[in-house]
Amino acid sequence: MTSFCRRLPHPVFLGPSVALLLMAATGCSSGDASASVTVPSPSPEAAAYCRALHKELPDTVAGLERSDPRPGSDLTAGWGDGAIVLRCGVPRPAKMDDAQSKAAEADGVNWMLEQREDDGPRFTTTLRKAYVEVTLSEAYAHDATPLAAFAPAVKKTVPNSL
Repeated sequence: MTSFCRRLPHPVFLGPSVALLLMAATGCSSGDASASVTVPSPSPEAAAYCRALHKELPDTVAGLERSDPRPGSDLTAGWGDGAIVLRCGVPRPAKMDDAQSKAAEADGVNWMLEQREDDGPRFTTTLRKAYVEVTLSEAYAHDATPLAAFAPAVKKTVPNSL
């Protein structure tokens, strides 16, 4: 079985249960998320996709109620007072240029993983016309449920870039 935090050359499908076990086994760590976030400044095209995504996001994720961060924006959303934060229209991460970057697929959406020092993991969609970023607090760092919860809305509103 491949470790989730090991550098992978290609995206790998991880079902929610497998991803949970793999992440727990690797000991990925994180800190607390903040209830305020920086609002992205995407292109008009990406902002339109993000507004559509905002309308489709679930009310609950991983058992947490929606509680959007400050300042309020159609480009950001949150659940559990900052435990899970989504930002849409973020810049393309430089790590996407690294062929050895860590990746996963959840329900048809590809995500690149960045394990941040002293903070929770950050996942960013790949192969989409707008980049969607999801950060998880330590409490949810070993749970793949949020990525699967966002997949239907991302697939519906943010087209593939291929």
